Amino acid sequence: MPKPNYTQYIIDANRRIVKDICKPFILSDDTYKRIKELFLVDIKKGLGKDTHKKASVKCYMTFVEKLPSGCEQGKFLALELSGDDCRVLCVNLQGDEDFMIEWQHFDVPPEIKVDTAKHFFDFLAKCLSDFIVKYDLQYDELSLGFTFAFPLKQTSINEGFLVKWTKGYNVSGVVGNDVIALLQEAIERRGDLPINNIIILNNTTGTLISCAWKHKEAKIGVLISSGFNICYLEKSKHIQLFKNMGNYCPTMVINCEAGAFGNDGVLDFMRTSFDFAVNKNSMHPGQQVFEKMVSGLYLGEIARRTLLDCINAGAMLKGIVSKEILTPMVFKVHDMSQIEREERGHYAITRKIFEKMGYRDATNGDCENLRYICTAISTRSANMVAACLACLVERVGDPYLIIGADGTVYRSYPNYPLLLRKKLKKFTRPEFKFDVVHAEDGSGRGAALLAASTKKKII
Repeated sequence: MPKPNYTQYIIDANRRIVKDICKPFILSDDTYKRIKELFLVDIKKGLGKDTHKKASVKCYMTFVEKLPSGCEQGKFLALELSGDDCRVLCVNLQGDEDFMIEWQHFDVPPEIKVDTAKHFFDFLAKCLSDFIVKYDLQYDELSLGFTFAFPLKQTSINEGFLVKWTKGYNVSGVVGNDVIALLQEAIERRGDLPINNIIILNNTTGTLISCAWKHKEAKIGVLISSGFNICYLEKSKHIQLFKNMGNYCPTMVINCEAGAFGNDGVLDFMRTSFDFAVNKNSMHPGQQVFEKMVSGLYLGEIARRTLLDCINAGAMLKGIVSKEILTPMVFKVHDMSQIEREERGHYAITRKIFEKMGYRDATNGDCENLRYICTAISTRSANMVAACLACLVERVGDPYLIIGADGTVYRSYPNYPLLLRKKLKKFTRPEFKFDVVHAEDGSGRGAALLAASTKKKII
């Protein structure tokens, strides 16, 4: 009689424990379809006159009433502020769907993210000045498209009031104020910037505009990066707030601010203990609930907390809790991406990541289990995003449309676009056809296109 393989028995037992701990991330299609239905309810609340104020998904008007024609021409600046960095671009639109871009990244220092409004906008103005000098643009009269990746309540394309900070920012003196006016004041303090017009847009709106420049069927934009958001082209007759302003145009791009979906508790039925813990320990507890389950800023922290539970259960790393693994945010979405990209049966990259977290003797089983954790969490993210997109594909109602997608998670996470498309097809009624297209140079180019449109009255 052969001797029992106790090593394999332990490996299998540990994997069962890990799977059991990860089980709350493995949701049924019925659960995702319920998320889709709840998202539609919130979209309608956000668009309604009497329900907008209390809606979690605010559905802000962008005042972008048409999408680009592809014939825009001229040289335009774009300032793109996202999470850890900002980017300044000069986009030379040449018509016939052709363009040239010069760009430069600037890291946003951690202290600037929590500084005063004056220092923060002076920093942005300096980034613009450095770029203009570098590319010898001092003598051009330039329009600027400002992509602002935070919740905005706009009253026009030249005026937008910050609703709240997200993504770890907490600059004082900005919430409730017009972001364009604050940037304009910083530009005037410098006195060396040849900028004669500033328009503002959310980065997701920029992604849609950029995609629509090449793809006329583009009607939805999605950004899956350090944050998460969706925008789409809505019929004006459904936008009650816009109708009450006495204006009319057939359509308008709506900035959903979809990251706030679930702030009112409607998603608590599917949130895990790890989601609740991440939310509780975040800079803004109770806000951006959906975003904290799907976006790059939080996926790594969800995985770290899941890994810690597996260690405490004795299923991984001999049950030893290192000092490093107790550090919030030590495990990043980039680490998850590297682990899932590594060829199966090869663990060199995964072991290096374990070493960063204080473990030098991780077994093959530990590496496989960490990969399983990452896959469970990233797959849930893609599926949740797909549920919301399916809702909007059906709401727009075109027989065929294109979704413009961008963001570091969408671009860089292995298999994420594939997973997203697969579930989106499953969650969408068969009479509605779609494609998901990567919106290259998304929100930055979109900002320049909107600046071009306002100058030349194209949009």
